[in-house]
Amino acid sequence: VSPRFSERCKVIYNARTRKFVMWIHVDTLDYQYARAGVAVSNAPTGPYHYLGSVRPNDSMCRDMTFFEAHDSKAYLIFASEDNQTLHIAELTDDYLKPDGVMVRIFIGQYREAPAAFEDNGRYFLINSKCSDWAPNAALYAVAPSMLGPWKVMGNPTVGSGSEKTFNSQSTYVLPVAGKPGAFIFMADRWNPDNLEDSRYIWLPITIHGDKLEIPWHDRWDLPIFK
Repeated sequence: VSPRFSERCKVIYNARTRKFVMWIHVDTLDYQYARAGVAVSNAPTGPYHYLGSVRPNDSMCRDMTFFEAHDSKAYLIFASEDNQTLHIAELTDDYLKPDGVMVRIFIGQYREAPAAFEDNGRYFLINSKCSDWAPNAALYAVAPSMLGPWKVMGNPTVGSGSEKTFNSQSTYVLPVAGKPGAFIFMADRWNPDNLEDSRYIWLPITIHGDKLEIPWHDRWDLPIFK
């Protein structure tokens, strides 16, 4: 068996089953395995029971995220078709497998690093180009539902360094507890010479209707969200 590794682990609590569900990109060193693994636990910190891996809807799965909407529907969002196209796959109510409903977006555009969030009836999806470990300009889209239609809006980062997303790559958008409409952009700052020493940046997101802006801040704290 070829050596395998895991990336982009994401965990969501399923209120119906009272289980914590983890989805993971599982691959071989040549990135040809291209599958999504799933595991469950009774606690967020584990231990997790690994249930196996799949190619969602018989599609390659590489860089990915796992997202739950306000109606408790959950989705896998992942780079597929040899990274050419992003897929959004709806999951069953227990979040353990795709239910067969799927859309293809950013077709032929080689996008990865998806990070999704929901605000005021709109869904946002931030992502990046595929450029190995080198940073590039972020891009985002907005839609009335996770299944679209998705409208491409542009680069949400603004100011000096935005052409390389402040030398980072999107990984997650964190809603701020107790502050509706407040979200934190979380991004990986890769160190290709020593990946274990890679760092993160966290920045506040500004939302005006369908428009997102992520300006650079040397320092900031939660009162920035008024």
